[in-house]
Amino acid sequence: MFGYRVPAPDQAMLISGGRRGQGGAPFRVVTGHGKFVLPVFRKVRFLTLAMCEAEVSETCVTKQGIALTVRAVIAFKVGNDTESVVNAGQRFLSDQDQMSVLTGRIFAGHLRSIIGSMTVEEIVTERQKLATEVLETSKTEMAKIGLIVDSLQIQSIDDGDTGYIEAMSAPHKAAIQRQAQIAQAQATQASAEAEQEAARNQAEYSRQTAVVQAEYSAEVDRAKARAAQAGPLAQAHAQQEVLAARTELAERAAQLRQQELVAEVVKPAEAEAERIRLLAMAEAERMKIQAEAAASHDRVALDRMLIDQLPQIVKEASAGLANANVNVLNGTDGLGEIAAGLVGQGLTILDSVRRNLGAPESPDRTTDRNGTTGAGNGTNGRVEIE
Repeated sequence: MFGYRVPAPDQAMLISGGRRGQGGAPFRVVTGHGKFVLPVFRKVRFLTLAMCEAEVSETCVTKQGIALTVRAVIAFKVGNDTESVVNAGQRFLSDQDQMSVLTGRIFAGHLRSIIGSMTVEEIVTERQKLATEVLETSKTEMAKIGLIVDSLQIQSIDDGDTGYIEAMSAPHKAAIQRQAQIAQAQATQASAEAEQEAARNQAEYSRQTAVVQAEYSAEVDRAKARAAQAGPLAQAHAQQEVLAARTELAERAAQLRQQELVAEVVKPAEAEAERIRLLAMAEAERMKIQAEAAASHDRVALDRMLIDQLPQIVKEASAGLANANVNVLNGTDGLGEIAAGLVGQGLTILDSVRRNLGAPESPDRTTDRNGTTGAGNGTNGRVEIE
């Protein structure tokens, strides 16, 4: 709409040419909304509320008299309140770039003042303390011109060719280098130990792998050997089973044949032998009974006949002495012994005949070692026959 003006979010709209603004300001401040402005009668200007930056590079002398070149960056802006906008508008509205220049100069002065009260060691080691003190001392002055500082960063501190900072850092550098060397040595040692451990692990792994491979190869060889022997072993087992079956069959056939032979030959033969034995026993018993009967019936007659024949037997026995050359060594006793011997021979012949006929032997007859029979052993005489 014609005559209606709206400031940007980071701008403040300053309207002049009407009634005065707040606090007797020569303009009214409008932020965050639009305003109808009469053309020709009112004039509108815009003041930036955006963040601005100022760089400072200032040579400062420390408490020890050592010159340091300090570089810093200041981030600032116009305050959001109406008073700050009025103060900044009155000073920088026509040339807003002057805000950075003026801010840099203000901070350069405060840097020189604060660094002059500090030592190099404090400045180097306590940069945040330096920035805080600069901010605190410049806050009031910056508020007068409508500006607020968001941050101050010390970028660098340089002592030029004096070498003070470098000399100050030398012990720390040496300590750091020493620690770095120690760390490097420890790292090298750890690396060597790690390499040795890795080599040992690799060797152990290789050994275990070789052992496993050897065991696997041995197992494969055993499996191949078993597979190669499986056929012959199976064939041998089969042949053994066939032989066992044949042997069992032959044994059964032999047993059957033996049973057949027993049934066909042995049993009939045993039966026949038993029959013959029984017949022989019966016949023997019959003959024994007959012999006993005959013996008991004829024994008396036989004995009588033998007695009747005894003189003749003795006579025949003595006939052998007719042509013999008899020497009597002990006289009458010797002749008695000869006679007794002849009688004994006759009795011996009689006993032999009786035995052959089944008659009992005379109990009073004895036979000496030379086959002569007599009524007793003569001890009183001796006879020699030639």
